[in-house]
Formats: sequence, C-alpha cells, structure tokens
Amino acid sequence: MEAEAASPGFYEHRPKKRSYPRLQLRTVKELMEGKGIERPLSIAAVDENFKKTPKARGKGHEQHQLHL
Repeated sequence: MEAEAASPGFYEHRPKKRSYPRLQLRTVKELMEGKGIERPLSIAAVDENFKKTPKARGKGHEQHQLHL
C-alpha cells in the first residue's frame, strides 16, 4: 500500500524549495496523536502555483443596497 501511495510523486513548493508527498497515509491513531499532514505553512498568496483571480474592471462592481 505504501508503494501505491508514493506513486503520485511529490509536490514542489518553490518558495521554500521543499518537496512534499502528494499522497500521505495516516491512521486514525496517528491523527489522534497529533501527527499531521506534511504541507507548506507559507501563505498561498506568495506561491506562484496558485492562480490569482483577475481584478474587476469597469461597471458592475459597485455594491447595491437591499431595500428591506
């Protein structure tokens, strides 16, 4: 089972220059003991792997009031 879990490879986190397993196996016991998932702790906003949404342009971005 561990060989199959290793087959997806690794995620390369460029800002920290580290790699993390794409698929990680944890038992309930390990999770209850506090063993977490290996992952980058930096903010996703500085990571170039995450796509950024485009800025709103022109009309249509004003907020309208609800008349209750």
